[in-house]
Amino acid sequence: MYKNLAKPFFIGKEVVFVPSCHSTNDIASELLKNDVAHEGTIVITDKQTDGRGQLGNRWESQQEMNLTFSIILKPSLLAIKDHFMLNVISSLAICDFIAKFLPNKVKVKWPNDVYVGDEKIAGILTSNTVRSSQIESTVIGVGLNVNQVEFEVDNATSLKLATGQHFSLGECLESLVLAFEKRYFQLFRNNAYHQLIEDYESNLYWNRELHTFSRKGHLFSGTIQGINPIGQLHVETDEGDEFFNFKEIAFIR
Repeated sequence: MYKNLAKPFFIGKEVVFVPSCHSTNDIASELLKNDVAHEGTIVITDKQTDGRGQLGNRWESQQEMNLTFSIILKPSLLAIKDHFMLNVISSLAICDFIAKFLPNKVKVKWPNDVYVGDEKIAGILTSNTVRSSQIESTVIGVGLNVNQVEFEVDNATSLKLATGQHFSLGECLESLVLAFEKRYFQLFRNNAYHQLIEDYESNLYWNRELHTFSRKGHLFSGTIQGINPIGQLHVETDEGDEFFNFKEIAFIR
């Protein structure tokens, strides 16, 4: 059972715990729909049976081994065109947290998976509700592998596998939320976008390295050069600079 968090300023002051559910993002969205959720509310579960990543990918998580939760935000000051910044701060917050235990080993695999070495340790799914020209509300779903040691896929890891330590899920949640809140507040400072993008790109997996990618089944070589203002991946190829949306490019080797 998770308790309301004491240390953060506003995120996690209300924690909705459900022992089992299909998706914490779905529950958070329903709370927003029924107008019963304050900004900063966290929905968390010990067993998520239908966890999802970007564009419907499945998120595997064993019961009571990991953190699977969603944060409700109402970033009305954020322009719609800047919605990718929510992915940026979410990814950076997870990197900030993991770097306490694994310095210099954690990276963001664009757009918002978090890797330790070449293995995935966390994923993020962001859902926005838009009204007029503003983002009315946002649900940010987080899946972080903490104590799980066996996975169905080969390229997954956890804090326990990477460090050899067992972690308290409650303590991890509070520490991660503090990191998230710090990045969220940074988002609304004057001229903060440039620094956030710079931090994101400095943590970007394969950044400035020549690798092989796939586009519509065709392999090509390219070098990631960062992202553009709307969050597209900037890759330098033999044909020049190209920009990719989600799922338009696959990382091969």
